[in-house]
Amino acid sequence: MDYLKIEWPNVKRADIKRIVAYLKKGKVVVLPTDTIYGLHANADDKHAVNLVRLIKKSDKDKPLINLVSSLTMAKRYGRISQKQAAYLSKIWPGPVTVILERKETAARPVNGKNMIGIRLPKNEFLTTIINKLKQPIVSTSLNLSGHQALKSVESIKGYFRGNKPDLIVDAGKLKATRPSKIIDIRKLNEIKIIRN
Repeated sequence: MDYLKIEWPNVKRADIKRIVAYLKKGKVVVLPTDTIYGLHANADDKHAVNLVRLIKKSDKDKPLINLVSSLTMAKRYGRISQKQAAYLSKIWPGPVTVILERKETAARPVNGKNMIGIRLPKNEFLTTIINKLKQPIVSTSLNLSGHQALKSVESIKGYFRGNKPDLIVDAGKLKATRPSKIIDIRKLNEIKIIRN
């Protein structure tokens, strides 16, 4: 595992470039988000997405969250009506993941058969990475499946056995301690809270 200490939130361009290079090569990267630390990979790279699941030891059919850099990017992968777009403009950017109907352009390994979880984070560091990658990145909490999320990268050493992340980006201890809220907005008149 490679290690990169960054100055949060003012990250150097060279550090951003290095992180993007890892993602472009299909590597799995531990990144700080506007919520908690997570495991990340290029959402359009099937092998990289599978590596995330192997590291986490999660079910291969469990959907992963897609982080995007804009509503425009979200529309490339999820079906978003005008009413849904208006609703999203009120809750994004922020710590809310929404379940939408999946477009065929969305990579199947990342998503449920006919749905996709998307979030626009309130975090310039992340959106800059996604913009430079020109693809969404999958995101899942930094932990083994069924265990509590790690609150700092100091706990990683010796935590993952077998498959491990390729790069750990350390921004110190994050202010947030909870993952994103997840809501299903496929039917706006019947919004369902999946995770509060």
